Amino acid sequence: MKPIWVVDDDQSIRFVLEKALEKAGLPVRTFANTRDVQEALADDTPQVLVSDIRMPGGSGIELLQDLKRRHPELPVIIMTAYSDLDSAVSAFQSGAFEYLSKPFDLDKAVDLIQRAVDESLREQGADEAHLEPPELLGQAPAMQDVFRAIGRLSPSQVTVLITGESGTGKELVAQALHRHSPRANGPFVAINTAAIPRDLLESELFGHERGAFTGAQTSRRGRFEQAEGGTLFLDEIGDMPYELQTRLLRVLSDGHFYRVGGHNPIKAHVRVIAATHQNLEQRVREGLFREDLYHRLNVIRLRLPPLRERREDIVLLVRHFLQKSASELGVDAKRLSDAALAVLQHYPFPGNVRELENLCHWLTVMAPGLTVDVKDRPPELHQMPGHAPRVSLQQPMQGVPSREAAAQTDAPASADLKQPAIPLQVATPEIDAAGSPGGPSQEGWEAAVARVARELLQAGQTEVMDQLTQRFERAVIQAALGVTHGRRIEAAVKLGIGRNTITRKIQDLGLDD
Repeated sequence: MKPIWVVDDDQSIRFVLEKALEKAGLPVRTFANTRDVQEALADDTPQVLVSDIRMPGGSGIELLQDLKRRHPELPVIIMTAYSDLDSAVSAFQSGAFEYLSKPFDLDKAVDLIQRAVDESLREQGADEAHLEPPELLGQAPAMQDVFRAIGRLSPSQVTVLITGESGTGKELVAQALHRHSPRANGPFVAINTAAIPRDLLESELFGHERGAFTGAQTSRRGRFEQAEGGTLFLDEIGDMPYELQTRLLRVLSDGHFYRVGGHNPIKAHVRVIAATHQNLEQRVREGLFREDLYHRLNVIRLRLPPLRERREDIVLLVRHFLQKSASELGVDAKRLSDAALAVLQHYPFPGNVRELENLCHWLTVMAPGLTVDVKDRPPELHQMPGHAPRVSLQQPMQGVPSREAAAQTDAPASADLKQPAIPLQVATPEIDAAGSPGGPSQEGWEAAVARVARELLQAGQTEVMDQLTQRFERAVIQAALGVTHGRRIEAAVKLGIGRNTITRKIQDLGLDD
């Protein structure tokens, strides 16, 4: 991410904003006048620009107008101590993202700048997706392993067996292996061996001579000949009829084959990549797949992870597929609300990436607004959970301190008052009019919060809301970091907050000490 540029002739404003933004985890660069900004723009651009409206040597409005001509997508926030109508109108008419009156609340200013950053990054990501659609997407460790394997395998001619559940993208990986190989200028030919009738599959693969069977009026080249000098992708190889497996084994072993009804051997200069969602070892044991062919294909095996093993990629994939669907249909790209994204991240996706892509296409066509919420999901997916799975009371939440640990780590507001820990649990019991839970052993966490609040208030504590909010956020963030093994970005996605927000809260709550 690029730095945020702050332009103000008041040194104290620059200093305060710089420190607040750095504390929020945002890079920042400050300028005392518009002339220095213009010079810096010759070599670089900011992620967001925050500028005073009246400064010696040039105004923020003039700078805003110039920036909008050169970089129309750049968010600009205008600050001013002169809160008059003309200034506000001039700022918005010139294309300002927002108008900030001095003196301003520092936290609100940082939140506003964060919103502008998020908007800038979203627009930037949409532009990149539009300009250069990626072959494969994935930031999860399992997908990074796949990318590394593609990089190592692409230059070679070795046979590759791709395994993985349906919808994981096996053909995309085969295409990537071909596209980055020395055979990239040759054809990429794919055939699904499970989709072609048994009687026709032999002719589809190897071709046939005229008169080889009833209806063979002319000679025909098969897929092996069509893939000459390139790559042949045999999808669902586990479903290939047993008798054809022998012919395929001969091609792989000596590089020659015969057309159906032919007598002259044909040399196959083809790299074979096979794929299956089945357990080939089990099919070998059941006598449904030749063991010698299995070993011939299984030179290098590349396993693709199901989507449930790479949930951190769901947000990335959703944005890509929504942009792709919008481009294909000629409409504005839709976005999912944080709540809708959270639901998708807990859905099992038995159809994997293909199912997610189909869902995004459905939402592009059928969802009523540009922002898609949980209620907009397809009817057949109404059983998708409406919220993140809750944690059982029988097992302590990972990353959440116990009562004893919480009492030790959360310093009490008063030396004479021990703060009781707030348990988080699944069931919310019936609560009577007085606010008492149905029973001490069945106390829900909401009732526990109420109990703790009463104790603090009755003890004469002040700022109880801030105390409880901080302790609640600390417990929830610790739980998320525990689940994600300390990966902050993944924790932020699971919690439905921004990555800069979680960084700021971790610092404020002292969780990175």
